[in-house]
Amino acid sequence: MKEGGWKLTLAVLVLLVSTHADALFSCHMKDFIKAVQQVEDENPELEAVEVLRMLRRTAHLNDAFVQHFLPDAGSSGPELDADLSGYLQRAVQHRVLEGAREEGVVLAPDGMTVAVGPLLLGIEAGFLSTIPGRVPGLYQLTLAGDLGVSIRRRSENGEPLGIDGCWDNLTAPQVFTLSDTASTLTAAQVHGGMDGVILGKEVSAKAGESVKLSSLLTDYYLHQLDAKGMDGAPRLISRRRRELFKILVAPPVLIRQVAKSMELREKLEGRVKMEVRQKRRLMAAVKETMKEFVHVFMECPPIIARCTWGAAPYIGTPTMLSLPLTYLFIHHTASPSQPCLTFEQCSADMRSMQRFHQQTNGWDDIGYSFVAGSDGNIYEGRGWKWQGAHTGGYNSKGYGVSFIGDYTSTLPSQHAMALVRDQLASCAVAGGQLVSSYILKGHRQMVSTECPGNIFYKEITTWEHYQIGTKEVNSKP
Repeated sequence: MKEGGWKLTLAVLVLLVSTHADALFSCHMKDFIKAVQQVEDENPELEAVEVLRMLRRTAHLNDAFVQHFLPDAGSSGPELDADLSGYLQRAVQHRVLEGAREEGVVLAPDGMTVAVGPLLLGIEAGFLSTIPGRVPGLYQLTLAGDLGVSIRRRSENGEPLGIDGCWDNLTAPQVFTLSDTASTLTAAQVHGGMDGVILGKEVSAKAGESVKLSSLLTDYYLHQLDAKGMDGAPRLISRRRRELFKILVAPPVLIRQVAKSMELREKLEGRVKMEVRQKRRLMAAVKETMKEFVHVFMECPPIIARCTWGAAPYIGTPTMLSLPLTYLFIHHTASPSQPCLTFEQCSADMRSMQRFHQQTNGWDDIGYSFVAGSDGNIYEGRGWKWQGAHTGGYNSKGYGVSFIGDYTSTLPSQHAMALVRDQLASCAVAGGQLVSSYILKGHRQMVSTECPGNIFYKEITTWEHYQIGTKEVNSKP
């Protein structure tokens, strides 16, 4: 056969193998956990830490920085099925390819995209801990190391922090594309790093207990909420990622760990020790970046982007808001009438409302600025920048936040209310979207409607910033 023929045949075989692997496992966390369980079933003699080391070896997570904290993953060990090995390498080895395609990430059932590498490194470090609750290298391996790399590059070319993206399919995701190619620290890496810290600390605190990696991941990511929603959820689940991380990691601690990670990389790469002036500039950059990081990933609630819940395009040209705004208007959806307890159901409700608003009401888009589910998430409607269609006569003056469900005779979950009352509102103030003296009102105060329901309206009258009248105020701080 001619050389060109061989090359074509090889290309076809590679494509077939890749397609077969994709058919077996998607880039969804539940499929990744199935793959881990298959590794465990095929190697029942291996402890969890040995399974983690095998995954690290498969994905080539074994550079000098990693080996400073973890044992060498080695170059030999139990052999994996070719399809399984190829899938695991693609799922764990993080990289951003041409065209802004991010690999080494999976879609978690909570709606967030998670980088698998830092997650597994944190868990492995936790298993290797000799003192319960104290995990050497935990912060550097999971988050601080990547933050340090990002900060250095930001200081050189101003790269954005924590860029997110969109999946090609929400049911069986395969391709994740970033909204910006310039970021060296993506949202998925942050989520994976946070989870690595949380689970690393957890397994360290339970040193000596036998646990399977697949079971640990299943309990954390795949827990199904009951009718109480997040109010009745266990402590250790991914939907509580941000609150768990805030409990474990104070910002000053993370700043110190980032600085240590940067110094270690300098040493491992044999760079000349920085001058005092250069080191001061870099530390200033660390503090500035960490201020932004704390705001976006620790103060603000988890917000599901439009592309992640499957939004249709805006019809026409949106009107940009003039920030900061003065009002925060509270709504309930009434229809859907039931709270949504999963990312899948909340996303379906968002799409249903958007279709109704666009096709029946003739609006350009879903009317609300944001929508609160009972699954632990806030869903982006028109968002922070664009004028909504939620409160007649006041759409340019405030944000409209709705709660999925009918709250005429019942209340939303305490968790959902806290997400809006305590986190989304403070996030907006800190981010310059709302004035610090913003006014909170129920929809019924502005137009003739029962919204947000009798019981819920009575509840919001007890919230800080609630105002009973309709007197205009200056929208500037």
